[in-house]
Amino acid sequence: MNTSRTVLVVGGGAAGNAATILLRRSGIAVDLIEAKEDWNATAGSGITLQGNALRVLRELGVWEQVEKSGFGFGAVGITAPDGTVLHVAEDLRTGGDDLPATVGMQRPQLQRILIDAVRASGATIRLGVRATSLDQDGDSVTARFSDGSEGRYDLVIAADGLGSTTRAAIGIPDRPEPTGMAIWRIAAPRPAGVTRTNLAYGGPAYIAGYCPTSDTTLYAYVVEGIRDRASIPPESYAEEMRSLAELYGGFWPEITAHISDPAKVNYTWFDRMLVEGSWHRGRVILVGDAAHCCPPTLAQGAALSLEDAWVLAQMLTAADVWDDVLFQAYYERRIQRVRPVVEASVQIGQWQLDGVRDADVPGLMGRTMTMIRELP
Repeated sequence: MNTSRTVLVVGGGAAGNAATILLRRSGIAVDLIEAKEDWNATAGSGITLQGNALRVLRELGVWEQVEKSGFGFGAVGITAPDGTVLHVAEDLRTGGDDLPATVGMQRPQLQRILIDAVRASGATIRLGVRATSLDQDGDSVTARFSDGSEGRYDLVIAADGLGSTTRAAIGIPDRPEPTGMAIWRIAAPRPAGVTRTNLAYGGPAYIAGYCPTSDTTLYAYVVEGIRDRASIPPESYAEEMRSLAELYGGFWPEITAHISDPAKVNYTWFDRMLVEGSWHRGRVILVGDAAHCCPPTLAQGAALSLEDAWVLAQMLTAADVWDDVLFQAYYERRIQRVRPVVEASVQIGQWQLDGVRDADVPGLMGRTMTMIRELP
């Protein structure tokens, strides 16, 4: 491996941060640019990290911080809309038996842990900067930036998310498509009895659920059919979410009491996308949400993104030559794992949209999670 190589990472989310940490560990020079000045350090409510995500976080050297900051659990409860527990299923430990099945975390806390690890790696970090052009000559990429500077790199890793401008700039036309569902999310204090994820199917929404994210916090979410975003003024977000959540029982009345500040409520659509054929053009390669996204019905979005970074870093650091053959091998290795997760995540939501009452959701989930347990 040639450690004099230089890599530009575009985007400082989970995939970009992970790739940076791993490449720097191997002595490769990395410049990371992130369009947002705050590096997304305060964005989001909560995140569910299953074992295969924890496996990568351990490889990044941040597992101890994640374990201390989050809330680990090993089961999911299915409830009626009134809160009656109908079934409790043990989660498969997809990261191996030495890791919890699931950890819930406040999303900003996970981002801050990864930011600290990137800073400690010695990478060059530039915030509030975008790549305005990427010109390739076969052996390298010349990147020009929004601050007027430029740099020359052996590889560009596009980790700039769902709406990736890099993906479009290199001629990959794929764009995320809505699946027909939308989700309301909020962070709230954790009632003492909430020690796992509980999901209610049916009632006024398709799904109403919550996940503990620390000893004192959780995040709650309600899934409904999509509506025109422009028809929902942001100042009404708390009222809109509360009107759905207050019709659920169990722990929901305690949670609903904290749905009061519209600025703390997030509303987004469920999207799907899977770039087929290859995830690179020349020496620019996609990772994470820039290459694929799926509804959070299996809670695998962040896990797949972290796995992309881990696999790509392994392949880059082991190779003497960085070329189309290597980049295509990365795609072939990842697509066989990512495709079934995307398809299963979309299928579970589609069964609900179609009102299929005898759908084999447990079977599909079980088969998919068993596959995920294998090393990526």
